[in-house]
Amino acid sequence: MDFRRYFLWGALFISGYLLFLQWSQDYGPQSTQSVAQSTQSQSETNTQTSDDLPLAIQSTTEANAEIPQNATQIAPGKLIEVTTDTLRVAINPVGGDLVEAALLQYKKELGKPDPLVILEDGTERTYVTQSGLVGQNGPDASTEGRPVYQSEKTSYTLAKGEDSLDVNLYYTDAKGVKYTKTFRFTQGKYRIRQLITVDNTTSSIWRGNLFAQIKRDNTPDPSQATSMGLQPYLGGAISDEQTKYSKVSFSDMAEEPVKTTTTKGWVAVLQHYFVSAWVPEQGQKVTLQARTNGDYNIIGFTGSPVEIAPGKQGTLSSTFYVGPKLQDHLEDTAENLALTVDYGWLWFLAKPLFWLLTLIQSFVINWGISIILIVVCVKAIFFKLSATSYRSMAKMRKFGPEIAKLKEQYGDDRQKMSQAMMALYKKEKINPLGGCLPIMVQMPVFLSLYWVLMESVELRHAPFFLWINDLAVMDPYFILPILMGLSMMGQQMLNPTPPDPMQARIMKIMPIAFTFFFLWFPAGLVLYWVTNNSLSIIQQYIITKRIEREA
Repeated sequence: MDFRRYFLWGALFISGYLLFLQWSQDYGPQSTQSVAQSTQSQSETNTQTSDDLPLAIQSTTEANAEIPQNATQIAPGKLIEVTTDTLRVAINPVGGDLVEAALLQYKKELGKPDPLVILEDGTERTYVTQSGLVGQNGPDASTEGRPVYQSEKTSYTLAKGEDSLDVNLYYTDAKGVKYTKTFRFTQGKYRIRQLITVDNTTSSIWRGNLFAQIKRDNTPDPSQATSMGLQPYLGGAISDEQTKYSKVSFSDMAEEPVKTTTTKGWVAVLQHYFVSAWVPEQGQKVTLQARTNGDYNIIGFTGSPVEIAPGKQGTLSSTFYVGPKLQDHLEDTAENLALTVDYGWLWFLAKPLFWLLTLIQSFVINWGISIILIVVCVKAIFFKLSATSYRSMAKMRKFGPEIAKLKEQYGDDRQKMSQAMMALYKKEKINPLGGCLPIMVQMPVFLSLYWVLMESVELRHAPFFLWINDLAVMDPYFILPILMGLSMMGQQMLNPTPPDPMQARIMKIMPIAFTFFFLWFPAGLVLYWVTNNSLSIIQQYIITKRIEREA
């Protein structure tokens, strides 16, 4: 019995099957439901109850809470627009919430000028972020509805050469307490600093809690083109002191709400390549929550109670991130936020591979060439291990006729045939499992590289050559998957024919099955697989011919 062949092809099959399972898990159909929504005016938003807002369960800087003379009431239905080099956002004066966010450096569709919209409050999709003050005196906990802020302008732009831009919103409650809600935008960044200053002009102590949350319905992810029902992962994530990174799907929120208290962490909503996240002030005690409310999924935090003495000011701060999963930006925003670039359980291998991939790309300026070169690097590292495997396979091919004679001699007596084959292996000093260990050692590396290619937003809309104009989506003409199937067939031709007819038939079917699986894989992943197979064929061919010449 050809044990080595069984193990070798079994390892290859398991590798491909694991890739397919991971693809199905991360990018397979999610349990989503259509949400019927009605158009909602801002006046209606102001009369909403506080059902969406958390119940109440610090100060770091001070700002001028005096309302400027030119601050005016925004007309009903009018939003405050803010434009930077990276973001275009819209703020609803009702509650001072961010209800729209477009990423100006990322297009919705390749070849079209429209930027990708992440946050949106429309008739087809609801994905917004809400923040404010709840608790005993919090204006967002009022039964009369959310506070309606004033602003000096309805349009702000961060000009070139300016490092930051502050957008101030103002509100005074019925008791005379003055609130200033500041959104601070920074050049080249996707994080937005939020400062809420409370100027307690009354004679009583002001008490309240800071809250911030992300509210989203169950509509599909618009940032990823889908095919055959395949969709990217869409759901929440939480980080605290105990668990650095934990996914919380929308279905999990519906089954069992999540609530945890921590002094370190964040909450986020993930979609393919992009993330929105609220980061409270680290070191302050907050309660992280994830739940559903009707058709909406809500994930956010509520701060500890804050007291502000009469005649004093206090500022409650937090940070909101809305943008691509760029690791340097995420690391600068919060600890462990870069884990939203999910490399799975092989992250310790994936991180250096991503670093190497990025380094190569900085020189060649083409992500497709970078993928090819990183495969070359990996193959070079495992050159000797691969050579051992291919040398063992070449010896097996050399003694193929002898094995065929043993099969004719012993017929269906598998026990005697196995004994005879083991005797042949011992005589010719062939290790039937000699090629399996190198394959098993290399498998985790290539699986981690698979996760790198899946999670790297850098590959989105990244062209290669000729017909491949986006490495993050499938090959439109299926040329690369077909080449991948042909390369697998080429490898089989260099391998000895399995003595078992059933196994031989399975081996012939595998290239067809893998080709079918890879038809809808991103072109970047298929390119990596084609390159790996091609280099393996070259190496295996040279070793096989060398052994044949020696014989």
